[in-house]
Amino acid sequence: MKQPLVYLDHAATTPMLPVAVEAMTRQLTGVGNASSLHASGRGARRVVEESRETIAGVIGARPGDVVFTSGGTESDNLAIKGIFWSRRAEDPRRTRILSTAIEHHAVLDPLHWLAQSDGADVELLPVTSEGVLDVRSLRDSVERDPGSVALISVMWANNEVGSLQPIDEVVALAAEHAIPVHTDAVQALGQVPVDFAASGVDALTFTGHKVGGPYGVGALVVRRDVAVSALVHGGGQERDIRSGTLDVPAIASLAAAVEESVKHQHEHAVRVAALRDDLVRRVIEVVPDAHLHGTPSGPRRLPGNAHIGFPGCEGDSLLMLLDARGIECSTGSACSAGVPQPSHVLLAMGCDDDQARHSLRFSLGHTTTPGDVDRLVEAIGPVVERARAARAR
Repeated sequence: MKQPLVYLDHAATTPMLPVAVEAMTRQLTGVGNASSLHASGRGARRVVEESRETIAGVIGARPGDVVFTSGGTESDNLAIKGIFWSRRAEDPRRTRILSTAIEHHAVLDPLHWLAQSDGADVELLPVTSEGVLDVRSLRDSVERDPGSVALISVMWANNEVGSLQPIDEVVALAAEHAIPVHTDAVQALGQVPVDFAASGVDALTFTGHKVGGPYGVGALVVRRDVAVSALVHGGGQERDIRSGTLDVPAIASLAAAVEESVKHQHEHAVRVAALRDDLVRRVIEVVPDAHLHGTPSGPRRLPGNAHIGFPGCEGDSLLMLLDARGIECSTGSACSAGVPQPSHVLLAMGCDDDQARHSLRFSLGHTTTPGDVDRLVEAIGPVVERARAARAR
């Protein structure tokens, strides 16, 4: 009898929560464009605005701060390009964007595009060996010429190694010079406490499929007094910075997922952190030279993240060998034209090319069970042995 699938890739996408499925299903048979003035349109608009209020209420924002998008990538692009363009238009000296070397490519790639195509001066700041922003480097960069900084963008939590970033220190430093701060909180929401107003950031990104909602919907939470140039022009929806017909079923589902995941965040974190700690301890018992990347388990790390290096192995080989046993996880490295690339995050943390290729990310979520951990621990020894033997040939 085939064993059930062990899914340990929740940081990539976590299964939809039942309340989110129910909310989406309830709206799928409805009719009405939320921009229309007739009764069906007003009904659709009511669903959208109630969803906006729900999300705002649980993340510490005002409803008018919530701008619906197609997901994290669009939200990051809208924040970075939109705020940069607006700030530079106000003062042409503002050409610098400060970020970190460990951002998700949804941040790094628009930064690269702005540098190549639009005259932005992008500075990717260093991180520690644990994958945490070096705040002193940020301060030195800002204070060198604060009037030239258009924007600071620092992720709330790293998607590969799970390290939480010092957002409070970033915000305090930026506030000294009235520089807006954007944070990609895609990995953080529902995993650790996230309060938009209390954090002091000016713009925050999240997406549905990381919190138990559907694909293809997310939001940029941005203070109304922050000017944002639009990427897409059309009907003027969403404060005229994100035109397009609103996806009412997806937005309703997103709101249900955000509300549920934030409501149960603490108990979820306690449960998955215990499973994660058990996973790390037992894997290292089986493979003694395996090691955890990132900050130690505790308050400065995402509760469900275990990013483990296996010396003498290729991460891709380990992934496929585990996949053949019905255990799904990920590597942190990118793949370009079919050629595996070392993880830019691990390289920024000081790993060499070999070390940046030999890791796996196990990310736990709301469906993870102790039995899943048992299956991984049972499989990891033979899988590592086989991967090392294959590499030695």
